[in-house]
Amino acid sequence: MELERMDSIKTKLIEYKEGVGKFTEKMPEFTKTYTSFTEACFSEGALSKKMKQLMALGISIHAQDEYCIIYHTKGCLDQGCTEDEILNAICVAAAFGGGPSMSQGVTLVQACIDELNQ
Repeated sequence: MELERMDSIKTKLIEYKEGVGKFTEKMPEFTKTYTSFTEACFSEGALSKKMKQLMALGISIHAQDEYCIIYHTKGCLDQGCTEDEILNAICVAAAFGGGPSMSQGVTLVQACIDELNQ
């Protein structure tokens, strides 16, 4: 079961990257502009990259966006977030999004943490 979930998370990341690649072929100028914009948004500034990833994770959880939840959980881990920091972001998202946000936090985010930390 663990291997299946791990493949599932990795598969979702691959699907997202492949989708972006195909979209880039069809809409290169838009993708270039969008990528520049998001890189600027997530660059170090008054808020750290780590804090920005935690914010993005909370927003993704509230929005119920599976791909973004996976992507930003990975981003949090890549920026050195602890599990406790990620769990706190889940709590804040759940304060705004209620049960649906809580369910994403206790299932998908936890699976990402477990699998991406291996």
